[in-house]
Amino acid sequence: MSDELIQRVLKVVATSKRIPLETVTIDKEFQQLGIDSMDAVEILFALENEFDISIPDDDVRSVRNVRQMCAGVEKLVAAKSAGTAASQ
Repeated sequence: MSDELIQRVLKVVATSKRIPLETVTIDKEFQQLGIDSMDAVEILFALENEFDISIPDDDVRSVRNVRQMCAGVEKLVAAKSAGTAASQ
């Protein structure tokens, strides 16, 4: 996955949780960052806005760390790009 995508996700997490960006890394578990289920919902809305994607509720339940979040966003962005290319 691209460094740009990872950095954008890290920034969204840090901004939503109001924690220093340098404390958020791709290898952090949500628990380590103090992210509870309400925080996760707020972060997901922010990610949807940042990347102009829609994150299915089923995908949300299985995400427990930043790496999984990045991978999920990457998959949805790629699917959106493929769908946009196919419809042109």
